[in-house]
Parts: sequence; structure tokens; C-alpha cells
Amino acid sequence: MQGPDSFVFPNELHVTWTVMIVLYPYITGMVAGAFIVSSFYHVFGMEKLKPIARFALVSSLAFLCFATVPLLNHLGRPDRAFNIMVTPNFNSAMSGFGFVYLFYMIVVVLEIWFSYREDFIEKYRNSKGLAKTIYRILILGDVNINENTKKYDRKVVTFLAAFGIPVACILHGYVGFLFGSIKANLWWSTPLMFIIFIFSAIVSGLAVLIFLYQFVHWLRRKQVNQESYELMSKWLWGFMIIAVILELMEVLSISYERTERWGVLEQLINGKLKISYVYLQIFVFSIGPFLILSVTSIAKNLNIKLKNTLIWIASGMLLIQVLLMRWNVVIGGQLVSKSMRGFTEYFPGYFDKEGLLVSIGIVIVPFLLLMLFDRLFPFFEKKGAS
Repeated sequence: MQGPDSFVFPNELHVTWTVMIVLYPYITGMVAGAFIVSSFYHVFGMEKLKPIARFALVSSLAFLCFATVPLLNHLGRPDRAFNIMVTPNFNSAMSGFGFVYLFYMIVVVLEIWFSYREDFIEKYRNSKGLAKTIYRILILGDVNINENTKKYDRKVVTFLAAFGIPVACILHGYVGFLFGSIKANLWWSTPLMFIIFIFSAIVSGLAVLIFLYQFVHWLRRKQVNQESYELMSKWLWGFMIIAVILELMEVLSISYERTERWGVLEQLINGKLKISYVYLQIFVFSIGPFLILSVTSIAKNLNIKLKNTLIWIASGMLLIQVLLMRWNVVIGGQLVSKSMRGFTEYFPGYFDKEGLLVSIGIVIVPFLLLMLFDRLFPFFEKKGAS
């Protein structure tokens, strides 16, 4: 609460949607963003992105496997989550997300299967024992490879990638819709919310790919493909500008209207969210990466090693920026009382079921899974690998 005249309803003293609901759109955004990067190559023929297309696709699957974990942890009874599939309610927004998520998972798995079918067959022929049996199951017993099968696989991958782009946008746009459609919340209620979420998802997807791409090559002591790396950094620069401007224009439009809504949100921005939103999200982790990426995108005579390091730092900063954006939207929106005369507070515990330690674990696990995926789905092709 703030001031002697503030008032918070008793049922609003405690924030209901915790840090788990912050991680849910954060991880989902990485899924959609990474998949779209892969589709840029398969659908639009951007040859410069070929070296990272498979890596982007596998990364999307790794994050997709854990996109719902924060929600399941928040539920308390995760086994009941399957009820939305068994007894569907099409009037329920969350039920709709369950079907979109399942449909998107099928699209990603199928695209990976057709993309890696040749690799699976090669590994089947070169393996023995249990490994050979596993790979035979993966290829469904079909070991044929010829020009016709290769052509067919490429067509199917292109179709799935094209079909997956709108599905990816719906997947994450739906998350923004869930927040934006809650009219009673002053901070969330805007038709731009789902658009802001889509563009920030692309930013987080590009940022995590750049960050991991550089990190993986650093571990392997190999050089990155400079054309792919710089193209992704320019795309990151562009989408970041759009995402940040959209969010700021929304706030500026509310400020210009000067309705009673702004009277409350102004106190929220200048009070509870001043550090996390104004100082950190906007000034440090938005303006900072913008300046860095402006230099790397415009400067032509910049040292390659310095340029790559700056791009890598900017991508890491933007990952934090998107996380802060999710925090300020999800948590910030719940700090305002429906009385419009008071504010509550929230900070997660360290060892709680939905605390910081569990949150860090949920964020780290997809990266560990990605390391295991490299054995099954090689990130980079043997010829012209990186």
C-alpha cells in the first residue's frame, strides 16, 4: 500500500499469478521466436540463415518441452491439466491454449523428423544393438534415401515451416490475448497487448539463438558463420526497435488521454515499477542494446571479434529485457487494487514452490536438454557447418 489514503481490497493483498506466470510467456516467447527464425530460411529462402536453421528448430523444440512447466507447477495439481483435453471447454481461454500448444508441438516434431530423416537413416546404418533398434523406430522402418525422397522431405519441411509461422504467432499472441482481454486490469487491458507479446517473442527468440550460437561455437573453438551472425543481429536490432516502440507508444497514448486510468498507472510506473520498468527495462536493457546494435549494424570497419562480442552482450541484455517486460506486465498488473486507491507488493521467496530457486531451475533445464538434443539432432550440417 502507498500513503495513508490508499486502500487495497483484502483479496488483493497477495499476488495470485506469481513468478511462474512470468516464466510461462517468457519461455513460450523463445519457442515462437526461434521457430520463426528457422522458417525464414525454409520458407523465404534466406540462404544466409541456412547454417543456423536446424539449430533454431531444435532450440524451439527444447524450449517447447518446458513451456508449460511453470503453469503446471503453479496449478498445484498438474495431473488435472489433462482435463482440458479430455473434457474440452471451448469457451475457456486456457483450454484454447492447450489445443494450440498441442497442435504446435505436432508441427515442430514433424518438421524436425523430416529435416533429420537422412541423419537418422545414416545413424541407423552405422549403429548396432539397442541404438540401431531405436533409430529403426525413429525412421519407421523406412531406410530409403534417393533424390525423390529428398525432394519430398524438403517440400514437407517447407510446408510445415510456412504453416508453422502463423501457428507460432497464435501460440504467443494468445498469451498476450489472455492478459489483454482482462478488462478489469488497467495495466493489461489493451488490444495491443498480443501484438507487443508477438514482437517481444521474436526478440527473445533471436536473442537466445545469437547468445547460444556464439556460446556453442566458443565451446567448440570454432568460428561462427559471420554472415548468419550479422544478419540475425540486424533482425534483432529491427524487431527490438518495433517491440520497444510499441510498448512505449501504448503508455504514451494512455498518458496523453489523461483519463482516470492514467492517474493510477502513473503512480504505478513512478512508484512500484520505477526501478524494474523505467530504470532497468527501458534505460539499461532497451536503450543499452539499441546503442550497441546500432554500432555493430552501421559501423563497417569494426573489428570482427569486437563486433561479435558486442552482439553477444546485446543479445544477453535483451534476454533480460524481455524477462523484465514479462515481470512488469504480469506482476505489475497485479499490484494495482481494483479500488484504484492502493497498491500491494510482491517478491518471490527463495526456496518456495514458486520461488526464485525453482524458477532458475526451470529456465536452466531447457538449455541442458538442448545439450542432449545435439547428440540426437546435430545442430549444424557437416558441410558448411557453421
